[in-house]
Amino acid sequence: MLTLIWKDLLIELRTKETVASLLLLGLLLLVVLSFAFDPTSPLRKEAAPGVLWVAIIFAGTSGINRSLLREREQSCLQGLLLAPVDRGTIYLAKTIANLLFMLAALCVLVPLFIFFFNLPFVTTIVRLLPVLLLAVTGFSAIGTLFAAVSLQTRAREVMLPLLMLPLSTPLFLGAVEASAALLAGDPLGAVAHWLQLIAVFDLVFLVVGWLTFEYAVVD
Repeated sequence: MLTLIWKDLLIELRTKETVASLLLLGLLLLVVLSFAFDPTSPLRKEAAPGVLWVAIIFAGTSGINRSLLREREQSCLQGLLLAPVDRGTIYLAKTIANLLFMLAALCVLVPLFIFFFNLPFVTTIVRLLPVLLLAVTGFSAIGTLFAAVSLQTRAREVMLPLLMLPLSTPLFLGAVEASAALLAGDPLGAVAHWLQLIAVFDLVFLVVGWLTFEYAVVD
C-alpha cells in the first residue's frame, strides 16, 4: 500500500494537477463567497463555516475526480487491477493519497479563509483542526469510491457529485454545525456529538469502500 501511495505522490509532484485544481477552485469560491457578504454585517461571521465547507466540497470533488481520471489514462487503472494486490488495498491507498492532496490544499485555503473573514489565526486553526481532519477523511473515503464508480459512465464529471453529495449530507451537516459552534467560542466538548457522527461516517464508508471497490472498478 505504501508503494501505491508513493506512486501517487510522485505523480502529483511531477504534474501538480490535483492540488492545483483544488487550490484554484477553492480559492475562487472563497473569494466569490466572501465578497457576497457586507464586511460590516454580523451575518458575515455566521456564514463563514458554510463558506469554508462549500469551498472544500466543490474543490475536493474536482480534485478527487481528477485523481481517478488520471489512473484511467493510458490504462493505468487496468494495470493496477492486474497487479497481485488486493483491490481493497488499492482503494485505501487512493483514499490516503486523496486525503493528503486535500490536506495540502487546506494548508493554503484555511489561512486564506481566516484572512477573508478576519478571524484570529491560531485560535481558528486549533479549533477547526479536529473537524477538518475527520470530515476530510470521510470525504476522501466516499469520494474515492464514487469516483471509481463514475469512471464507468460517460458523464463522469457530472455523475460524481450526483452520486456522492447526497450521501455526504450527514458528513457536511456535522462539519458545518461543529465548525459554527467552535468558531462561536463553544468548547470542544459541546460538539462531541457532531464529531462522533463524522467519525462513524468515516468508519462506515472506509469499510464499505474497502469491501466494494472491487465491484466499483469492474467494466
